[in-house]
This record gives sequence, C-alpha cells and structure tokens, in this order.
Amino acid sequence: MKKIQAPAFEISFFKPKYWLTWLTVALLWLITFLPFGVQLFLGKWLGRLLYVTIKSRRKIAQRNIELCFPEKSADEQRQIVKRNIENTGMALLETSLAWWSPSWRFNRLCHLSGAEHIEKAQAQGKGVLVLVAHTLHLEIDGRLFGSKVQEGVGFYRPHDNPIMEYFQYRGRCKANKYLIGKRNVRGLIEALDEGELCYYLPDQDYGRNRCEFVPFFAVKETATTTGTLLFASQANCVVIPLITRRLPGAQGYEMIIQPAFENFPTGDDAADVTRINQWVEQAAMIEVDQYMWVHRRFKTQPDPDAPSRY
Repeated sequence: MKKIQAPAFEISFFKPKYWLTWLTVALLWLITFLPFGVQLFLGKWLGRLLYVTIKSRRKIAQRNIELCFPEKSADEQRQIVKRNIENTGMALLETSLAWWSPSWRFNRLCHLSGAEHIEKAQAQGKGVLVLVAHTLHLEIDGRLFGSKVQEGVGFYRPHDNPIMEYFQYRGRCKANKYLIGKRNVRGLIEALDEGELCYYLPDQDYGRNRCEFVPFFAVKETATTTGTLLFASQANCVVIPLITRRLPGAQGYEMIIQPAFENFPTGDDAADVTRINQWVEQAAMIEVDQYMWVHRRFKTQPDPDAPSRY
C-alpha cells in the first residue's frame, strides 16, 4: 500500500521565508503549557479578532446559516455566526493541545462512550470506517479517538507549507498509526481490508464528480459525496459514525460512538447519502456553534450555470 511517508526535517526549513511559520509554531507550543481554561479564553478572543478581520470567511458562514436556518431571524443568524467564529479561534489554539499536550493531561479532558460498537465490528474481523463530521475541534477528535479507543489511519490533505506539514503529520500521529493522502482511494480501501480503523469526513463539497444532490438542512439539493458508499461497498468494513462536542465550562470533550449503520449501502445512492446528511445534521446540531460553517458547503449546484449561492 502506498501511504504518505512521514515528512523529514530539512535544513531548508531555516530559510527566512519560513521564520513567520516558526514563530506561529513556537507560540502554539508555548500555549500548551497554559491551563486549559486560559487556552479557551484566549481562543475566544482570537475568534473575536478573526470575526473583524476575516470578512470573507465570516460572510461564507453567514450565508451558510441563512441557507440552513431560514426560519431564524437575522439577529439569531448573526449570533450563531459570531459564536461560530469565536469557536474557530478556540479551535486554532486547540491544535497545540492535540499535537503536544502530554497524555496524562490530555486524557483527563476526554469523555468517551460507545466503544463497544468498535469492538463488535472488529470481533467480526472487519475494518472500521469511522464517519467524522467537520467539527471545529477535529484535531482534538483524532487524538481523543486514538488515545481512548484505538490508533487509526487518517485520510487527509497534506499541508502546502512544508514546516506545517512536518508538525501536522507528527501531531496527528501522536495517537494514530499513519496518514493516507486524500487522493489515495485504493490505499484507504486496502487499509480497511487489513482490518484497520480509518477516519473519513463526508460532509464537504467535493464537486460534482461522484456526488448526489440531496437535502442538507433547508437546502434541498446539496452536492454530497458518494465516497462513503465507495469505501463501504468495496472494502471489508462496517461504517460507524461518531459525534463529538466541546463541553461547557472548560470540562473537556465528549465523544459518543454510535452503532454501525445497518444495511449500508443499500444500492440506492441518493437514499444512502441522504442518510449520511441526516447524521451530519444530528452531529452539527449537538453544538451548532462548533460546526465548520466557514466552508462553502453549497458551491456546487445541479445546474452548473446557476449563479453562485455565495
């Protein structure tokens, strides 16, 4: 199986063009030593700064909330966006916790239930395709699952900045086995056939190739990838969804592993991806402020000549 090799440290990393990157990494690492509540407090204020400065992402989030929750008033929609950007700031600082925090400190922040569903699948000799929604604390989720359940295999997009890719790969493998590039579909199928536990995120707009247009919240025709169906049908695996959230009051994080999808896939692609979207809606509504609304989820439309929703 061809998988991503752990990036090596290079002398070229010390070039002046990377000095700002090094400063960012150093600040993130130093934040690890602060109390958890202080980290969240700083992240919230970082989010408030981002709300003012990253207007393009704020507008995307605003549009997504308008499309998904038309029944809410304009003020309610704005408040969701404001809290969501604050949570985005927290998520940026949570990266330091996920990548560098010692296990004794990290694990005491984690609360898990439903591990028996993983054990049941593996007792049958099957791989496990774990469905994860795009919550803002994804880095935490990967570390939590690998620490509390089992080390898994990530399916990811390598970072364009080589220094960030160096730390990203190692940070994400802090409690997991290895990562597979997002274009290596065959590699993920082989990992599942070998009985591995692999993460997959099915809730972004990946274009009209291999997609179905099905409902997602109030948007009746949302481009939804059929990638989940491809992996579930071609690999010897079961599909198990999970839901996560950051708990209030700096209590840590909760992860709920749900029962495996039964009779999945059925062969009806539209019905199957609709089922996935319904699960994503459930995951997002656990803490609506913590979902990744800054992604252009509705950019692909059935009519390629239709005006952009953004």
